[in-house]
Amino acid sequence: MKLLNFDLRVAGEKRLLQLHEMEEFRNNACENAKIYKERTKAWHDKHILKREFRVGQKVLLYNSRLRLFPGKLKSRWSGPFIVNRVFPYGAIEVTHETKGTFKVNGQRLKPYFEEESNKEKDSLELQTPE
Repeated sequence: MKLLNFDLRVAGEKRLLQLHEMEEFRNNACENAKIYKERTKAWHDKHILKREFRVGQKVLLYNSRLRLFPGKLKSRWSGPFIVNRVFPYGAIEVTHETKGTFKVNGQRLKPYFEEESNKEKDSLELQTPE
């Protein structure tokens, strides 16, 4: 009959070595995940636009749910809404005549620029050709 490796000391050392290798592999994976998170956060923070809104300002609200059922030419911006209150850390309370008052993330808003109606308009009358 063939002898199996029943030397407990050697088997224990081998198992301990395997445990240390597994712990080292786990630490490397945690380190890589931490580096990835830091880089992703830096990229995200770099691409966020700093927007400041004032009370009474008109804004447009981005409708993120429209992405599920997009219309070909349908705008994803709704409004205009009026800013009621500006909270710290980017939260903004807006109001609308029909939709009421609610809080939104400031990253979902953009300023609304009204077209000035008192601009002088030029007109040219065309004559019919003879």
